[in-house]
Amino acid sequence: MRQYDLAPLYRNTVGFDRLFSMLDQLVSVDAAPSYPPYNIERTGENAYRISIAVAGFTDRDLTIEVKENTLSVRGERKPNEERKVDVLHQGIAARSFDRRFQLADGVQVTGAALENGLLHLDLVRETPEAKKPKLIPISSNGSQTLEAKQAA
Repeated sequence: MRQYDLAPLYRNTVGFDRLFSMLDQLVSVDAAPSYPPYNIERTGENAYRISIAVAGFTDRDLTIEVKENTLSVRGERKPNEERKVDVLHQGIAARSFDRRFQLADGVQVTGAALENGLLHLDLVRETPEAKKPKLIPISSNGSQTLEAKQAA
């Protein structure tokens, strides 16, 4: 596997530490969990859907949490005390999992639905007013623009 040196980027940027940490994690794909499988789809210009295959899990077995731009989906199948069955072959995985997704700034989880063995998580990217582009008035020869005079 190739090794990438990100040191020059660290020297020339300020405030992008989290981005470089994510890049380091992406390079080390060997340790990435593969269970349960999932899809990430774009459903609109600023809308996304994550679909996770959770066959055998119910809504009581699943926990969804968003904390500090990290979406965490945990599954822990509780034993069914009512049905005492001897399983002769178990091909459907029912092991516990903890799948994490890094969310970009402004991405919010708007809903979750469990249908046909798939957990669908809907996400929307919302740009706050403070981060939207704004026009800055330009003064020439020391005179203020009309908008700046009115504001003062």
